[in-house]
Amino acid sequence: QVQLVESGGGLVQPGGSLRLSCAASGMMFRIYGMGWYRQAPGKERELVAGITSGGSTNFADSVKGRFTISRDNAQKTVYLQMNSLKPEDTAVYYCNRFPKDFGSWGQGTQVTVSS
Repeated sequence: QVQLVESGGGLVQPGGSLRLSCAASGMMFRIYGMGWYRQAPGKERELVAGITSGGSTNFADSVKGRFTISRDNAQKTVYLQMNSLKPEDTAVYYCNRFPKDFGSWGQGTQVTVSS
């Protein structure tokens, strides 16, 4: 059974940084593309960034140049480094398979950008 556990969220001021982590289990992590998604209140969940099994990356236009995604196959972990955070980045952040999710989601981690 696939389990995805996100962590690293919190409250940060505009312009600040956070690093999110997602620990995966119950899957052959290294063969899957992995992505970070987010859902803001009243909005649909959207893809933020994805990384293929080969390490190629893809970013939403809204985060290009500010966010980076990386993965550690040995640790079965995917990371999202978020810099220059803006209030509009406030959301619950989830990780899942990329580009097609597994259909079930972890609890996510809340990111709040506010002064």
